[in-house]
Amino acid sequence: MDIHNVGGTPGGTKTFLLGLIMLVVGGYLLFNHVQVHGGYWRFSLFGQGYGTSFGITLLPLLFGVGILFGNGKSLVGRGLTALGFLLILVGIIANLDIHFQRTSLFNTLSMLILIVGGIGLIVRSTMAMQQQPKTPQAPPGE
Repeated sequence: MDIHNVGGTPGGTKTFLLGLIMLVVGGYLLFNHVQVHGGYWRFSLFGQGYGTSFGITLLPLLFGVGILFGNGKSLVGRGLTALGFLLILVGIIANLDIHFQRTSLFNTLSMLILIVGGIGLIVRSTMAMQQQPKTPQAPPGE
C-alpha cells in the first residue's frame, strides 16, 4: 500500500485528506442541526388507528423468553425472542421523526458546500493527477 499514491494514482494524498476533513466537518455540522424525536406507536388496520401498539410487538419477545426459561435450547423460543426483538427495533426506527433545526441560509449552504466539496475532492484524489513536466537540465560544463 502506497500512502503517497491514493487510489493507485500519483499524488492526491493532500487532496484526499483535505476532502476527508471537509466531508467530516460538513457532516458533523449538518448532523448537529438535526433533532430526532420519537413518534407514537400506532397499529392501523386498513388506515384505521386503534391506539398504541407497543404491547402487541412485545408479546413475541415475552413468549420467546418464557419458552427459553423452560427449555434453553428451544428453536421456537429463540425464533420468537429474535422476532420480538426485531419487531421492537423496527418499530422504534420506523416511528422516529427527524427535524432540521432552524438556521440561516448561509449556515445551511456552508454545511452542504463542505460536504459536496469534500466528496468532490475525494473523488478527484483517486483520479490521475497531472504531473508538472520536468524541464531538462543541461549537463554541467556545457
